[in-house]
Amino acid sequence: MFYETAENKHGLPHDPFKSCIVPRPIGWISTVDTAGVVNLAPYSFFNGVSSDPHLVMFSSNGRKNDEVKDTVTNCRETGEFVANIATWDLRSQMNISAGQYPAETDEMALAELESEASVLVAPPRVKASPIHLECKTHQIVELPSNDPRDANAMVIGQVVGIHINDDVLTDGLIDISKVLPIARMGYMDYAKVESVFTMPRPK
Repeated sequence: MFYETAENKHGLPHDPFKSCIVPRPIGWISTVDTAGVVNLAPYSFFNGVSSDPHLVMFSSNGRKNDEVKDTVTNCRETGEFVANIATWDLRSQMNISAGQYPAETDEMALAELESEASVLVAPPRVKASPIHLECKTHQIVELPSNDPRDANAMVIGQVVGIHINDDVLTDGLIDISKVLPIARMGYMDYAKVESVFTMPRPK
């Protein structure tokens, strides 16, 4: 099949676009607002974009109650966030934090997650997550939107500190079989990353 995205007449029950880009890692982003209220939300448009310097990005689509989503607002106003790695063991709590709640809601507390202080930034970390990336907001890129009611933005952050739980290391390497990160697929589907294979690059 083929269809042009300008009209998006794919003829399928649901838009297949997100199912074509899989699996997508989940950036479980914790921020605080200017009043110190914690916000926690998962973003599946998330990835690393540079290793020198260490840069990550996440993209926020749409609005919440006709306003820019809290995470983007907090990144803009405070200049800091933490990317926590969502895992199989934390899948239910991650899903709870994905809901649309009033700005004064602490999703970390709502999901009954224990927080842990960061070292270089103000937002707390999800203690049970085995990997955390402390970030300073480098740039916020406003993205086009086909719906004027929506606001699309990409937040690029410079990673200033990395926490790795020793329990997920094997011989000094991060052991994915111990981390068991989850990834976003299309529709309401997720994947659990537990199988790894190695292919050395050609010389």
